[in-house]
Formats: sequence, structure tokens, C-alpha cells
Amino acid sequence: MDLDLIKKLIKVVEKSGITDFSVEEGDLKITISKKQPETIYVQVASSQTPVPVATNVPPPQPQAPTQPSTDSAEKSTATESADENLHEIRSPIVGTFYRAPAPDADPFVKVGDKVSVGTTLCIVEAMKLMNEIESDVNGTVVKILVDNATPVEYNQTLFLIKPE
Repeated sequence: MDLDLIKKLIKVVEKSGITDFSVEEGDLKITISKKQPETIYVQVASSQTPVPVATNVPPPQPQAPTQPSTDSAEKSTATESADENLHEIRSPIVGTFYRAPAPDADPFVKVGDKVSVGTTLCIVEAMKLMNEIESDVNGTVVKILVDNATPVEYNQTLFLIKPE
């Protein structure tokens, strides 16, 4: 492979939606990876003399996570509930959390509301099915941990209730 062909391959990867490209010709292997927008990293491996490729683009840098992990968020919630002796209402399914039965309706419950066993707290939509989540204790809603119309995971804490 010649240097012009390698440069052409790099341009093709830059302009396309391809993130990884590899090609082998004999004992020469070229791998082109695009890990971040407009960042190209080229690796040339050969048992022959390596082909110099000047791209003036640094290899991709690892990015710091932008959100805390779900596990640490759940641990802090569990610690909070243990400290205050609060009961957790968790999502029994993966889906979308809704506080009200319709977009223009009032929420089922608000912080400070008294609830009893069987009181509907929210809806979790899964595969176009609306699943009502009910309280399994009598008490007062202390905290709502999920924003309206956001995705929730299985066993994610939705509400904290102070039992009576």
C-alpha cells in the first residue's frame, strides 16, 4: 500500500459515518478508528518497515463520566432511607415514569401527601402498557426521586415514604 492510498482511506473515514476501519494486504495491516467527532487515530502494523503517516491528530483521550453511576445513586438513596427510616417504593419494571394519568392532569401524589396501601403513586409505561404503581404502606410522601416523563430502570427507587 502506498501513502496516497492510506491518506485517501483516512479521508473516506473522516467524511463517512464509519467509526472503525481495518484492511490487510499481505503482512501489512492498517486500522483507522474515529472515536470522537473529527478525531482520527491511525495504526499501521507490518513486519516490514513501517509506513509513516502524518495526520497531525492526537489519539483519542478517555472522557470522564458525566453522570454518577446508578449504583452509587442507589447506595446514597439507600443510606438516606436507612438514616431516616423511610420506605422505598421501587419500579417493578423498566419503562417511562409518569406522575399523572395524562399530560394536563394533576399528579397522583405530591411531596407531603398522605397515602395508604393501594394508593396509586405513578404510572410506569412499558411497551405502550400503562402500569399503575401503588403504595404498599400507609404514610407520607417525603421525596419523589424521578422527574416526570423520564426513563426508569428495574428496581430503581421512585418514592420515599415515611411510614405511619
